[in-house]
Amino acid sequence: MAQAEAGNLAEARARVGALHGITDLDHKLHFYERWAPDYDQDVATLQYRAPCLAVDCLTQALPVPPHAALILDVACGTGLVAAELQARGFLQLHGVDGSPKMLEQAQARGLYQHLSLCTLGQEPLPSSEGTFDAVLIVGALSDGQVPCSAIPELLRVTKPGGLVCLTTRTNPSNLRYKEALETVLDRLEQAGAWKRLVAWPVDRWELATSELEMGPGTSDRDGFISGIIYLYRKQDMAQEEGVGPSPQPPADL
Repeated sequence: MAQAEAGNLAEARARVGALHGITDLDHKLHFYERWAPDYDQDVATLQYRAPCLAVDCLTQALPVPPHAALILDVACGTGLVAAELQARGFLQLHGVDGSPKMLEQAQARGLYQHLSLCTLGQEPLPSSEGTFDAVLIVGALSDGQVPCSAIPELLRVTKPGGLVCLTTRTNPSNLRYKEALETVLDRLEQAGAWKRLVAWPVDRWELATSELEMGPGTSDRDGFISGIIYLYRKQDMAQEEGVGPSPQPPADL
């Protein structure tokens, strides 16, 4: 049994490590097409926590009850974020992704009211301005996936006063992207487009794919990379003051 588990971990690390090394969007989408049947098993093996933590973060700040909120899951993949949302009482879920095979896996979960094929960064989101109470993008902000230039599109489809939740890795190979992302996030805040509620660093994001991916101070025994969750509230230009208290991070962060 232990030998089989070690083999599964080695295979998952190899696949995710290969994904992290692809910086061309078309090549990355092709990788996801082939990976779709094994995706859920691999990320479970790597103890990937971002979907759960992002939804916990969103839930604490959402100004409307979960059952009443219309949510967009961007780069939804197989629907891991939708599973976390549904477990917390969210019922009105829309998803978009650039991979048809990943969307097939998401459709099989039966949790989304609507799914669309959309490659964010190459085309706009298929929704009108100010449609959603909250928009999440979990796991797709890195080189070769959703470019930083597409962030305003997430904001466009969010209602005034609504929330945008974003995540990215903070392991060594993603630090350049994270820096560029934060430049865009800060620029939008300085322009009065949204207000940052949360920036939560998370140490145990997922198991590293190699020792080079571990940050300073990470022990080989722990073997986890780090990540960060951002939460923003879209500003209502008629009333720019925030509504309600800022959420607090879950105790295990």
